[in-house]
Amino acid sequence: MVTFRKIALWAASLLGILLLGSLGFVWIEGWSFFDALYMTVTTLTTVGYGEVHPLSRVGRIYNMLLILAGMGVMLYIVGSLARVVVEGEIRAALGKRKLLTRIKRLKGHYIICGFGRIGEIIARQLKERGIPLVVVDNDPGNLARLEEAGYSFVVGDATREEVLQEAGIDRASGLVAVVHSDASNVYIVLTARSLNPNLYIVARAEERGAEQKLKRAGADKVESPYEIGGRKMAHAILRPTVTTFIELAMTGGVDLSMEEVTVEPTSPLIGLALKESGIRRDLDLIVVAIKRADGEMLYNPAPDTQIQGDDTLVVLGMRQNLEALEKLVQ
Repeated sequence: MVTFRKIALWAASLLGILLLGSLGFVWIEGWSFFDALYMTVTTLTTVGYGEVHPLSRVGRIYNMLLILAGMGVMLYIVGSLARVVVEGEIRAALGKRKLLTRIKRLKGHYIICGFGRIGEIIARQLKERGIPLVVVDNDPGNLARLEEAGYSFVVGDATREEVLQEAGIDRASGLVAVVHSDASNVYIVLTARSLNPNLYIVARAEERGAEQKLKRAGADKVESPYEIGGRKMAHAILRPTVTTFIELAMTGGVDLSMEEVTVEPTSPLIGLALKESGIRRDLDLIVVAIKRADGEMLYNPAPDTQIQGDDTLVVLGMRQNLEALEKLVQ
């Protein structure tokens, strides 16, 4: 691997041979340093414009030695630099090809359009949960952070169909549009919805009127960072204990977590009442709400509430117990 130290050594070697070659002509022939430097450069680069001044016998011998020694150094440096350029281009091409191959293998992943502060947080949360994702961003300055974090990514404008297709939108489960412009988010949602009608789309809204536009464009859920931030700060004042509890449950500060679990059609829990399912008794979990397949929400469901196929259970409890429930509902 080529390091800065090697490049500095090559540059120092080149300057050294130019300086020594020029001083030799100054000492032997009595030329000015500029004429000596010009002669050294034309000699080592094999340009061959001719001698600046007639050379003596000793000067010609010195010039031959300079060509033999200097040309070896020059060829080595030029060859090394060319190798750096070629290897860098090949490495970049192979890296991009490997990345595209990895993206083509993804299925059921999420596409995050925009890698600003919010996009980076979303990507980190999905990665921690083991959910496959692809980041789409048109800022080359974010490449280093994307590569360092190990994300699959596509560099380009997310409003363009070919960019979203490169990110595998036809195989994706969802898309998050969190670029800084509401107009761009609207275009992203429109494009994404036309390419994949079954996609679950979450979009960011900055201005008040942008929420309705994004929903009309096809977004399933629209969130405003300012609205969320304002509510959270208000809750921190009005309900500090509740806020702290929710933060711990949602961010993993303790071994307690709130998750949503989907009941598969083959689950043995189907048809059972909550009190008979053992969710509370055996797993020590609290069912906060149930979302039916038709979208109906049952908050604080009664013990006699029956579990149905494709229900989504919002459950609170210890992580290991939640993992046991996830296996049970399959």
